[in-house]
Amino acid sequence: MRLNLQSDYALRMLMHLASTPTRLVTIAEVADRFRISHNHLMKVAYLLGREGLIQTVRGRSGGLRLVGSPANIGIGHVVRRMEGDIHIVECFAAEPGGCMISSACRLKGVMHEALGAFLSVLDRYTLADLVANPKLRALLNNEAA
Repeated sequence: MRLNLQSDYALRMLMHLASTPTRLVTIAEVADRFRISHNHLMKVAYLLGREGLIQTVRGRSGGLRLVGSPANIGIGHVVRRMEGDIHIVECFAAEPGGCMISSACRLKGVMHEALGAFLSVLDRYTLADLVANPKLRALLNNEAA
């Protein structure tokens, strides 16, 4: 299973914001820190803001900040919101009758169970768990570890 870039970037952005709780962080700062596309991050920031996970402050002194505590942001929730409909195999998204073997195939059920297990593990963790390591905080804040 592979998450889309939107999920990856959202988690990285949230980790950066969680490690920098006392100030606003710009999209350019996150893009530079992780060496990823500014344009992609703008879309991710918009989606995270729409989900109520971050606040975006416009203007010259603007930036991004978390809304609420990192302990209240579940990783499974973030992945579900960023991924949308998660289709591990083609038949997850297929129209009824779209697959010629669907009436006898167990693949969809097995993959659905595997996806549930994957998301169940992510549901056990919060953003606070991801940024608990002081060395990570130092790396994200460009400090000596």
